[in-house]
Amino acid sequence: MQSRHKILRRPKIVVVGGGTGLSVMLRGLKEKPIDITAIVTVADDGGSSGILRNELQIPPPGDIRNVIMALADAEPLLTEVLQYRFSSGTGLAGHSLGNLMLAAMTDIAGDFVTGIRELSKVLAVRGRVLPAAGRAIVLSAEMTDGTIVVGESLIPKAGKKIKRVFVEPDDVEPLPEAIEAIEQADAILIGPGSLYTSIIPNLLVPRLAQAIVDSTAVKLFVCNVMTQPGETDGYSVSDHIKAVQDHIGHRLFDYVLVNDGEIPPEVADKYAEMGAKQVTLDIDEVTRMGPEVIADRLVLYRTFLRHDAERLSHHIYKLVENWMLRKR
Repeated sequence: MQSRHKILRRPKIVVVGGGTGLSVMLRGLKEKPIDITAIVTVADDGGSSGILRNELQIPPPGDIRNVIMALADAEPLLTEVLQYRFSSGTGLAGHSLGNLMLAAMTDIAGDFVTGIRELSKVLAVRGRVLPAAGRAIVLSAEMTDGTIVVGESLIPKAGKKIKRVFVEPDDVEPLPEAIEAIEQADAILIGPGSLYTSIIPNLLVPRLAQAIVDSTAVKLFVCNVMTQPGETDGYSVSDHIKAVQDHIGHRLFDYVLVNDGEIPPEVADKYAEMGAKQVTLDIDEVTRMGPEVIADRLVLYRTFLRHDAERLSHHIYKLVENWMLRKR
C-alpha cells in the first residue's frame, strides 16, 4: 500500500533561485514524478537581459529563459537554437534568441507573466515558471566598509566583502501564483546559484519570504560546489546558510545538500586561477545551526564543474517522499 501511495501522490516542489546552477538541477528534477514550480529572480541587469530590461521596460528575461529551457520537452536542436547568442550584428550582438522570443511573447501577450506562460506552452515545459515579482527590481549591496554598490551585475565586480544586499522598491509585491504555490508546496528548495545575486534577491520580496517561513513544507538548501569570486570568497557551507537566514530573519532549512566529493587537483587549480575554491563543509557548525546534512559526491566535471543533476534529484526526491510519508 505504501508504494502505491508513492506512485499516486505527486509531490509539489517549489524551487527558488536563478542562474546556471538552478537550470542544471531542474534538468534532473523534471525526470521525477513531481509537480515543479520554479520562482526565478528578476534582479539581473547585465548583458542581453539588462539591455532588454532598459529598452523595453520588461523584467530581465535571461534567468527565466534558462529555466524554461531546462524544463522544456522541446527537441534538442530547438533548445540549442533558442540558447543561440548572436556574436555580431548592430543591435543583435550579445542577445540570445530565447531572450528576444520572450520579449516578443511579452509584447504579444500583453505582459511578462502571460508571455512566460505562452512560451512555456509552445516548448512543452514540465511545470510552471514564475518570476519572483511582476516587475524588475534593482539589487544593491552594502559592503563591510560601508560603501553601496547599485546593480546586480556590478556587485561581484566591486572586489569588496558583502555585508548585505537589498532591493528597490522594498515593498515589491510577489505574484499571487507564487504565494499560492508556496502555500500548497510539499517541499521548498532554495539554491544552487549565486548566493547574493540569484538566491537571496528572491527572499527579499517581503510577502514571498514570509510565505516560505510560514510554510509547513520541508525546506531544503542546495549549497554551491565552489565559492564565487566577489560574492562568497572563503565561504564555508555554514556561511552560505547564515547569509540566507540573516537576510530572511529566521532559521529556515530542515536539510542541506552538499557535495563532499573531491575536486581533481588539475580542476581545482583551474578554478583557483579564477579565484574560486571548493566550499568547505564545516559539518559540526552546520548541524549546530539546525539542518541535517546530506553529503554525497554531487559534482560532475566536463568543461565546467556542475552538480550531478541525476544524483542530486534522487536525494531531493527521497527526502521529500520520506517527509510526506511521515506527515501522513
